[in-house]
Amino acid sequence: MTLLPDERPQPPERGGERESIEGFLELQRASVVWKATGLSDADAARRLLPSLTTVSGLVRHLADVERSWFREDMAGETGLVYRWSEEDPDGEFRVTEADSLAEILADYEQACAESRAVAARFALDDRSAAQDGRFTLRWILLHLTEETARHLGHIDILRELLDGAVGE
Repeated sequence: MTLLPDERPQPPERGGERESIEGFLELQRASVVWKATGLSDADAARRLLPSLTTVSGLVRHLADVERSWFREDMAGETGLVYRWSEEDPDGEFRVTEADSLAEILADYEQACAESRAVAARFALDDRSAAQDGRFTLRWILLHLTEETARHLGHIDILRELLDGAVGE
């Protein structure tokens, strides 16, 4: 199988600090969607490793991570619901072929939109509302770039194993 045409946004080659940081995060976010799109629900939920790691599970994890870091930690929102818990720390990874990849991707894209809206309200040096202001927005943006890129690498490998699709 081949991937859809590559229409991912590219980070600016000569942007300012914030524009560059956000540009690289946007590329990673778009790459997650690009790499997952086109798989069947069954393939997206197929376990190829001994762990619970699947394409659908990774995308669900990234949606929860977006909400946790931006809405809860940066903005101080409370009462957010996550798929993980103390009783089931890997809850977001528990998917079946009955889970719709399209719905999972739509939720991820919604989480990213929520994160963008939160980030737009703060300067890079503003401190998070949660965790005693331990993190700045800059740190959270860079951490999410790292987290997203790391899991994108997992998705990339799984996609190749599932249907042979490869791409930058």
